[in-house]
Amino acid sequence: MASDPPPDDAAAAAAANGHDHDNGHGNGNGPSPAKRPRAVISAAEIRAEFAHHDAAVARVNNGSFGCCPASVLAAQAHWQRLFLAQPDAFYFHGLQQGLVRSRAAVAGAVGAGDVSEVSLVDNATTAAAIVLQHAAWSFAEGHFARGDAVLMLHYAYGAVKKSIHAYVARAGATVVEVPLPFPVASADAIIAEFRTALAVAKEGGRRVRLAVIDHITSMPSVVIPVKELVAICREEGVDKVFIDAAHSIGQVPVDVRDIGADFYTSNLHKWFFCPPAVAFLHTRKDDPIASQLHHPVVSHEYGNGLPMESGWIGTRDYSAQLVVSEAIDFVNRFEGGIEGIRTRNHEKVIEMGRMLAEAWGTFLGSPPELCGSMVMVGMPGCLGVESDDDAMRVRTMLRKDFQVEVPIYYNSRRVEGQEMAKDKSGDPVTGYVRISHQVYNVREDYERLRDAINKLVSEGFTSSKLRPSEKVLS
Repeated sequence: MASDPPPDDAAAAAAANGHDHDNGHGNGNGPSPAKRPRAVISAAEIRAEFAHHDAAVARVNNGSFGCCPASVLAAQAHWQRLFLAQPDAFYFHGLQQGLVRSRAAVAGAVGAGDVSEVSLVDNATTAAAIVLQHAAWSFAEGHFARGDAVLMLHYAYGAVKKSIHAYVARAGATVVEVPLPFPVASADAIIAEFRTALAVAKEGGRRVRLAVIDHITSMPSVVIPVKELVAICREEGVDKVFIDAAHSIGQVPVDVRDIGADFYTSNLHKWFFCPPAVAFLHTRKDDPIASQLHHPVVSHEYGNGLPMESGWIGTRDYSAQLVVSEAIDFVNRFEGGIEGIRTRNHEKVIEMGRMLAEAWGTFLGSPPELCGSMVMVGMPGCLGVESDDDAMRVRTMLRKDFQVEVPIYYNSRRVEGQEMAKDKSGDPVTGYVRISHQVYNVREDYERLRDAINKLVSEGFTSSKLRPSEKVLS
């Protein structure tokens, strides 16, 4: 594909800081970040920004799909219209400058050393595919020996676990899982299990080529002490460390240089107010592997560096990747910016989690210091959640019958020696809700969830009532 040369990263990064840049109309570059300070956003303005949410639904599941305010959606629509109005100008003149501007904004938000260290991709699953594809090639090309190990948490995200098996196990890797305890009592318990699993991975002189570590596990949700685990990997000779931080940016502080991993990815559409789908992958510019990473969708930009490969993967809607500056403008309308949002969300989700636990006679799945803006709350054991299918059926019932959106987790995994936690009635707690708190949430959302579960308990409901009837064979 013939194309104009992409803009110099430094020049585009300067544009991101407000130089060489008009109001976004007529130059093909789309809308610019607001420069004038604004008053702290009011409750009424927050409601207006999220008026497109279904008002009939208690939405306590920001973690799965995130949220995008109306002002950012408007900026996205502007980009989409620019493309539709004049595709050639958009693709050959505006797109790359806009993407570099977004990459520069991400680099500043996560402490990256340079804009060249940041690539924009659709989601953390895509970033995992990029890293795992390279590991698979290393096995196939003989750089890694067959049987060398890849380490991952048992609670790694399902798609990433499957990618590990699809890419590296198929190529010859030995996959070792870290069986984390849940409920979890402390970061020390996580570190101890990680050390034990790492020793298993190194048995027989095996090389550990890659450790895949979640910053915040999805289900159950627990903040993992990633900096400490990265340090352990360095001490123990693990080749590379990939942090799957799908939930992290906007939920916990992120400083990629301080964490020190080789690869770090996070979604911007979960907790950072961007529309779906956009994420970043950070790779240190001084690492030779940076030039060896490739987007799994091969385009005409193959070989021009991962940021460029990721920024041109054919005709598609790139608008979600172009509004990072507008998302930052939105968070800066809140007192304390993203730090203030994180702090308030954390405090509120712990408060609501404790309210639910008290009402149900249960407990939180981890201490507050291992929670961000999500928390696991045990459900009454009498509900009898006995499988992942039970959990999904209860989740569906809560959505359809009570208009409550909340994920349900079935705790099937037990670390050896850990007793099953019980509720105040002495019943084993096998089901947990994962509640989120985001700026649009109100107390009534959680009270509706509380009352729905209490109603089910009072009616003698058990999950078995939702299971398909077994057919009688004649």
